[in-house]
Parts: sequence; C-alpha cells; structure tokens
Amino acid sequence: MLIALEKRKSNIAEYVLYMWQVEDLIRAYHFNMDLIEEHIISQFKQPEKTIHEIKNWYANTIVMMHEEGIQQKGHLGIVRDVILRMNDLHLKLIHQNNDGQYLNYFNQAKININDLKSKLPNANTNDVETCLDGLYGLLLMRLKGREISKETETAMQTFSKFLAMLSFRFKQLEEGELKL
Repeated sequence: MLIALEKRKSNIAEYVLYMWQVEDLIRAYHFNMDLIEEHIISQFKQPEKTIHEIKNWYANTIVMMHEEGIQQKGHLGIVRDVILRMNDLHLKLIHQNNDGQYLNYFNQAKININDLKSKLPNANTNDVETCLDGLYGLLLMRLKGREISKETETAMQTFSKFLAMLSFRFKQLEEGELKL
C-alpha cells in the first residue's frame, strides 16, 4: 500500500508495474493472507496502525481480484483503467506533435514496440501496454536469473525512457501543469 501510493503519485508506469507484481505475489501465495503477512507485510517496518492499513489493502486487493475473476491471470480493473488513461494521453501527445522531447523518446521506442508486438500472443495491445509488458517481462527474467541479450536490454531501455517521459507528462497533467 505504501509503495503503491507513492508510485501512483510519482511515476504512473512504475505504479502499474508494481501492481502487476502485487497481483503475481498474491497469486504465488495462493491468496492466503497468513502467508502474505508472513512473507510480505512483515518486511514493512512501520507503526502498528500502518501495518493494519497495509493488511487491509492486501485483503481488499484479494477481494477485488476474486470479484473480477483474475485469480489465474489478468489485471485489476483499476490498473487497466490507468493504462487506458496513459494511452489516451500518449495518443494526444503524438497527435499534437508539438512535444519534441516526448516524440523523440516515442520514436526511439517505436521500432522495438512493433517488434515486441509481433512476438506477443495479443498483438492488439496499445503501445503503452506493450512497453509495460516488455519491462515486466524483463523484471521476471532478472528475478529468475535468466540471461538477457544486449538487444533486449537496449530495447527495454527505449521503453523505459519513453514510459518515464509519459509518466512525467501524466503527472504534469494530473497536477494541472499540462494543458491539452
């Protein structure tokens, strides 16, 4: 909860990736709150009131996952909605064509986005979700100790830079500093 709240405020792409990780951790612990408390929540060194809030957050996340039928795979509606909002902003930024820095980062990533889309089972994902999928896949590869090619590292760097700029623009929009 603490990490999710901070990431939601500071970097929307990191928030999405974090929430995907939380969903996978909940699945890995078989939706068992005792195991989640033992292996995850116990790692937080916070006052008892905050620990209670974290437990409630995990419990509510479990309830939402059950209600949405995503016990095996898929993502929470609140997270999917964020991705759609990110993609809406992305489309507005590229169609306005007046944010050179943003367009530069996107254009650097575009070839890699198209390449990854051609390898994904669901090639209909939008550019933002494709980048998020790629970065999450990289995280999983690292966690499993798998070798990562130089080409993959380079492609993921373009995704990371693009999403960092999009996240910055998203934050500006939410804070009223960006007008579209």
